[in-house]
Amino acid sequence: MNNYLKESKLLNYSDLSIQKLVSQRRWKQLDEVAKIRAIYDFVRDEIKFGYNASDDIAASEILKDGYGQCNTKATLLMTLLRATGIPNRIRGFTIDKALQKGAITGIWYVLTPRNILHSWVEVQVGDQWYALEGVIVDKLYLSKLQEKYEDCKKIFCGYGVYTSNFENPPIEWDLNNTYIQDKGINEDFGLFDTPDELYAKHEQILNPIKKFLYRILVRHLMNKNVAKIRMGKLSEII
Repeated sequence: MNNYLKESKLLNYSDLSIQKLVSQRRWKQLDEVAKIRAIYDFVRDEIKFGYNASDDIAASEILKDGYGQCNTKATLLMTLLRATGIPNRIRGFTIDKALQKGAITGIWYVLTPRNILHSWVEVQVGDQWYALEGVIVDKLYLSKLQEKYEDCKKIFCGYGVYTSNFENPPIEWDLNNTYIQDKGINEDFGLFDTPDELYAKHEQILNPIKKFLYRILVRHLMNKNVAKIRMGKLSEII
């Protein structure tokens, strides 16, 4: 059990900003289920969907950014849960880049690797583990996609979403699994106690030039595009 509560370089819950947030939100005063739900909702909606400098950044940096994608939101979610005594672990995967089309556009989409490193958090309540993948996309962003594609009720793939129930995807947590990208999974890397251990074995495959361009240019263009989508300014996926 201690492995599911330990601190790490990425899960840096002793950081002042993490401790201040936990104190301000009074999460420790909630019962177990309410605590998980409140932290889950915070990471899903108050940390907006967006692209950070890399996957392997600490939770305090993700909190400072105020946005994240699957891997970075997983790190922050794990950290906040562990800071309040909730055991959790991370599961690594790859997903098909097709689900990112629309969020990633143009030549950058073409240059993106076919398989993208992906992860979700699993939280323990009693003897049961629950997958919390539905935390990735904030509800405002999702609502704009649903407005644009209002005739789509079932399978939807694009803009950071791949679900078989687009009208009502399972993103609310109440002692259940939540998902928003799970239909795009290609390869399962298994379970890890910390994201540090996951990224020590698996990383996004990009050559040094692509990594540099992503960090200084591409991700900023992607975040501008995501911001436009959140305002309802999105084009059809071609």
